[in-house]
Amino acid sequence: MESNQSSGESVTAIAPCRVDLAGGTLDIWPLYLFHSGAVTVNFAVNVLTRCRIAPLSGNRIELKSLDTGKSDTFRSIDELCGAKKFAHPLAAQLVRFFAPAGGFSLETHSESPAGAGISGSSALMVATTAALARFTGRELTLEDIRVVAQNVEAQLIRVPTGCQDYYPALYGGVSAIHLEADGIHRQAVPVASEEIDSRCVLAYTGAPRQSGINNWKVFKAHIDGDKKVFRNFEQIAAIARALHEALSNGDWNEVAALLRQEWKLRKTNAPRISTPLIEKLIRVATKNGARAAKVCGAGGGGCVVFLGEPEAKQRIENAIRDSGGVILPCQVATEGLSLSGSTAAAVQLASK
Repeated sequence: MESNQSSGESVTAIAPCRVDLAGGTLDIWPLYLFHSGAVTVNFAVNVLTRCRIAPLSGNRIELKSLDTGKSDTFRSIDELCGAKKFAHPLAAQLVRFFAPAGGFSLETHSESPAGAGISGSSALMVATTAALARFTGRELTLEDIRVVAQNVEAQLIRVPTGCQDYYPALYGGVSAIHLEADGIHRQAVPVASEEIDSRCVLAYTGAPRQSGINNWKVFKAHIDGDKKVFRNFEQIAAIARALHEALSNGDWNEVAALLRQEWKLRKTNAPRISTPLIEKLIRVATKNGARAAKVCGAGGGGCVVFLGEPEAKQRIENAIRDSGGVILPCQVATEGLSLSGSTAAAVQLASK
């Protein structure tokens, strides 16, 4: 196994999770190529993932997830590459790709609860990719990091991966991710982060027992020419385009109406996306001022984002807590991927 020379110094990378607002599932290649003007809208949220790598003497490799408590130890990179099972497969798969020379410890931590649907795994893929690139002296642009993280995550989960989850982790802020024939183009949405901070509530309803949306099943049906699935995606794309415009114009009445449309459509297409607890939280939140709500990610549990007027936010949070939901931070992470531990970053973070 050919290895890459490590920098010999510790490095830490941090990347935020995301809340998806509209256009989900469209971001899986090549589905978006069949829907003109396809766009996904999301924002980076101040729920963070971290990866820290430190050199060790000799060839010993230690991988540890601080939030799950799972760990792996190997005598060398060759032993790691020859292993069939891992306690920390995300870290192991990326270490295989970068193949650092010599010994090191790699620790990860995610503030995202299990199965939250806010792309904790994708954000951690970005942080770990960036840290390993720096540690091995690989010069990667942000787009390079996105490609590596997305492709290695596909190897890990063994189904196609969408692209939207990586951009909030890389750039922070509020994003419209345009999905075109000539490539993927991230556009910052000109909305003040304070507007979202004051209106949005993020609640965790517990880890899903099963995903509400089976993206592989939907993907296959679309490729196989299912006309109903195609029409559903046309509606998803239209809602996402309209929501992008409404957010850009600060039209919160229209944003709320479109989020309600998105949620209604998602439930019609995949009834298992919701749960009794999710329905209960939406009811009590609505009674206390929430104007719209939708599940994050594939649903079946996980997180729900609620939209209300600023003066109703505290009432909404209290009602959700009283009804069994767990309130998570819901402030826009205005900064994306960050690296520390070096003065001359090999990852070109300036290429935003």
